[in-house]
Amino acid sequence: MKVRTGVCLVLLAALIFVAAQEEEVFQNVVEELTVEIVEKPETCDITSEMGDTLQIHYTGRLMDGKVIDSSLSRDPLLVELGKRTVITGLEQSLLGVCEGQKIKATIPPHMAYGKRGYPPTIPGDAALVFEVEVVSLSKQTPWQKLVNDVFPMLCLALVPTLLGLVGLYLYNKANAQKGSKKKAKDKKSKKK
Repeated sequence: MKVRTGVCLVLLAALIFVAAQEEEVFQNVVEELTVEIVEKPETCDITSEMGDTLQIHYTGRLMDGKVIDSSLSRDPLLVELGKRTVITGLEQSLLGVCEGQKIKATIPPHMAYGKRGYPPTIPGDAALVFEVEVVSLSKQTPWQKLVNDVFPMLCLALVPTLLGLVGLYLYNKANAQKGSKKKAKDKKSKKK
């Protein structure tokens, strides 16, 4: 009887070990972003690019199927591509989609929540699966493009210019005070 119990315990321990390794392998299999088109509308003339605004419904799951979040019971989520309002993998999977399209994105951990995860819902190093429906797509207006692309570059150019002007002003102000002190000394020496 003791032999059977010992053998059963060894077998049970081996099964637990193998199951743990399989789960670990299962979690780490996803190394790159994959996007599967589930449904595409008949006409898809306009596709999304960086700067565009999308309204999406989504359901996010862990690889084991456990739902971590869903927008189906709420209003659609507003996503402006390039603003990093969602995880990197989801944002990248939304590039090139059109209104009415449904996709399934399998996102690797490094493009989701990484080693830390998002406790207690999402464990560390967890790959995620998002099923997404694009409810609406709004293209970036010329004004938005100007603000998003040109304005930051303009600011980068203006900051050193403004700092230079402030430095020049302070330099001139300091020299003007030195000059006025010399004139005051000269006047005093002439009076004597």
